[in-house]
Amino acid sequence: MREKLIFDLSRTGRKGYSLSGSSVPELPLDSILPARFQRSVPAELPEVTESEVVRHFVRLSNLNYHVDKNMYPLGSCTMKYNPKINDYTSDLSGFSALHPLQPAETTQGALQLMYELSEMLREIAGMAAVTLQPAAGAHGELTGILLIKKYHESRGSKRHKLLVVDSAHGTNPASAALAGYQIVSVKGNADGRTDLDDLRQKLDGDVAALMLTNPNTIGLFEKEIQTISKMVHDNGSLLYMDGANMNALLGITRPGDMGFDVVHYNLHKTFAAPHGGGGPGSGPVGVSEKLLPYLPVPIIEKEETEEGTSYKLSYDRPESIGRMMNFYGNFSVLVRAYTYIRMLGAEGVRRVSENAIINANYLLSLLLKSYDLPFPKPVMHEFCLSGDRQKKAHGVRTLDIAKRLLDYGFHAPTIYFPLIVSEALMIEPTETESKETLDVFAEALLKIAEEAENSPELVLSAPVTTPVKRLDEAQASRQLNTCCAL
Repeated sequence: MREKLIFDLSRTGRKGYSLSGSSVPELPLDSILPARFQRSVPAELPEVTESEVVRHFVRLSNLNYHVDKNMYPLGSCTMKYNPKINDYTSDLSGFSALHPLQPAETTQGALQLMYELSEMLREIAGMAAVTLQPAAGAHGELTGILLIKKYHESRGSKRHKLLVVDSAHGTNPASAALAGYQIVSVKGNADGRTDLDDLRQKLDGDVAALMLTNPNTIGLFEKEIQTISKMVHDNGSLLYMDGANMNALLGITRPGDMGFDVVHYNLHKTFAAPHGGGGPGSGPVGVSEKLLPYLPVPIIEKEETEEGTSYKLSYDRPESIGRMMNFYGNFSVLVRAYTYIRMLGAEGVRRVSENAIINANYLLSLLLKSYDLPFPKPVMHEFCLSGDRQKKAHGVRTLDIAKRLLDYGFHAPTIYFPLIVSEALMIEPTETESKETLDVFAEALLKIAEEAENSPELVLSAPVTTPVKRLDEAQASRQLNTCCAL
């Protein structure tokens, strides 16, 4: 049944509040609000009781899918459960009531938290230093690429190419293009990893850096990463790591030890801050020694004096690329990530990745009998199946499978990405899902595979249990094309 609008529930005279008279004298409206901003007619607001308001919005919230409701199997998005203690600490008045323009002596707790978080992230990834400014992963990418650009410019080099592996996230070439680079694609090999021969052919004196995700977007670790690192650095180029898949590495191995010069972190993914729907996010960037002079300002510095320990914001960095964001980053996300790491401790951080890898391989083992795996296993924290079998035999596409999952109470995994996999279903269970949840999710996908074989029309008409049924995608596409043409 269609959920009524709040205005449909309105009845004249109903209200959900009871206020006593005010002892404060009422001021003339003209004295507090210019006439041009005043309404000529009363606002058309619904008249409803408190119970109607509460029930209406609770019903709407139950229609929304969220990580507190069930698992998000979105590959490369790392939509893990977010511990509520993180929200509690970020809402402490000493953090939430701060103003970014307060003098440093009144914000020592916040500065200490950011300093310690940057140090923990530095150690986790094996980098020389970390900036917390970038507000999201793509923003971190742009920051890292600008650091690379500044490095080459400071040496009088006009390198204008940036290599990106063909399985990369779409933000990689977009960020590089935004920084003014020419994008050159590097092929993957038959095993789904970087083709070293193709990389060797494309490395020349114009290449500023190679952008690489490790593990890559199909969940495979670049086994030849040290060879890749030597090839890139011998060419005078730098090595950039997209940290979107850091959830597979925590406490096990470090990008800095692999030879990466730049790595961005996704605090809103790997370190359990809520995200989705456009924010909030945080994309800190770690750098090697050679890029230290170019980090964004301000840098948080720790000072030890006879009076004790203090923290300050340093702007005295003449070679810096400047600010990447007003003030110091998305602070509430930083507090959440700090809480998450401190709660886990060093051993717990490692267990995150160990459990994520175990969950991914366990789930993959359940699904292999019904779906194709284009590249060999074992995988790291995520894997990429193909729906080619269902499409070729029964006309059921990956899109149809994803829509049918909604009827089983699950959000769909990432589909049609990466582009190197036909009819891709990219699945990341994360470490926060139990075996029981994975079993139920696998059972749903296996059941859909059976339906595709025996009752394809059922899958092709999905979803059938959601408030909005399947849209006419062909008509929607035509309307979109018409609008674009206009």
